[in-house]
Amino acid sequence: MTAILDLSDTAARDAIAAQARARFTDKPSLVGMSRAELSEALAGAGVPDRQLRMRASQLWHWLYVRGVSDFDEMFNISKELRGRLAERFAIARPEIVEEQISGDGTRKWLLRFPPRGAGRPVEIETVYIPEEGRGTLCISSQVGCTLTCSFCHTGTQKLVRNLTAEEILAQLMVARDRLGDFPDRDTPDGAIVPAEGRKVSNVVMMGMGEPLYNFENVKKALLIASDGDGLSLSKRRITLSTSGVVPEIARTGEEIGVMLAISLHAVRDDLRDMLVPINRKYPLKDLLDACRAYPGLSNARRITFEYVMLKDVNDSLSDAKELVRLLKGIPAKINLIPFNPWPGSNYQCSDWETIERFADYVNAAGYASPIRTPRGRDILAACGQLKSESERLRKSERLALEAMMIAGHGEA
Repeated sequence: MTAILDLSDTAARDAIAAQARARFTDKPSLVGMSRAELSEALAGAGVPDRQLRMRASQLWHWLYVRGVSDFDEMFNISKELRGRLAERFAIARPEIVEEQISGDGTRKWLLRFPPRGAGRPVEIETVYIPEEGRGTLCISSQVGCTLTCSFCHTGTQKLVRNLTAEEILAQLMVARDRLGDFPDRDTPDGAIVPAEGRKVSNVVMMGMGEPLYNFENVKKALLIASDGDGLSLSKRRITLSTSGVVPEIARTGEEIGVMLAISLHAVRDDLRDMLVPINRKYPLKDLLDACRAYPGLSNARRITFEYVMLKDVNDSLSDAKELVRLLKGIPAKINLIPFNPWPGSNYQCSDWETIERFADYVNAAGYASPIRTPRGRDILAACGQLKSESERLRKSERLALEAMMIAGHGEA
């Protein structure tokens, strides 16, 4: 059963009130600034040079360790300075338009960000997947997408704009708020989270958009997310997924240093040209050469290759054999993803027996090839299903999706 966020509880009302105060403001946000930019902002607010390093460290701690979204909560900063900062800057969270909770515990948030310049408010989706011993947050990097992958729901929504570093980080901070993952924050009743440790232990840049078409903002956000004095996520627990923007792959390893995932989905250029059109610009040979040269690549830091299983399209035993041949010499894991249906899609999920046969062959060749358990399908939160509610599904489309599920199309 799908649950919807109940805004009648006190915590939710307080969060919405805080969001409302900051909405549609032209104030720059301190969230997403580097330490140098934070110091520069403080200098502009009149903080003496001799205090800049200390004040920047205090703000960094309040923002990323304690997770505050109101200057008044920064108790070791004078009331006068808090007032000056509040006049000049924003630190509030985006508006949570809707929170959906899947029957399997997956959560999907629809977040609305205020206008940028002469633009308009935009909406994106972020997904949290709880598992035993870990909680994974799937973060978006763009509003919409330019890649038009034929099996992906997000690709049917035109690109509106890139997200800023602040907006990328805000998704992580909203999730930690809603899950009680900041110090002194209780886990909300009914939230399914790991039994111990962090509620958000892993981040994947696999939401809406192509991260490497927004490289600078993604880089800035992930370096802050992995900063040891703040949000402090291990770079080995951050995975960036690309459809194959070859020129930026080496930079990702050199300048960000996170784990790499490749949306592969086909082993022949003619088929990949259709499924993942960026292949026409960066064909398989160029893509795999870039993977072989990925900085830091080793058996301990493998590349994940994502492969969506499409019935009678890319799921034959000959496809499995060619996949093994293509990846020879690359330390890799292959995620087999049962296709997740969405209204209007022209594909069906491979039969379960076909997926298992494919996985068995790849495993026997020495590659780990887990079959990804579909999560959050009932709330369109599964892989390939994200699409911001600025393009809302009509009731007829939702009923069509439910009918597909009942009929077993795409069911593993």
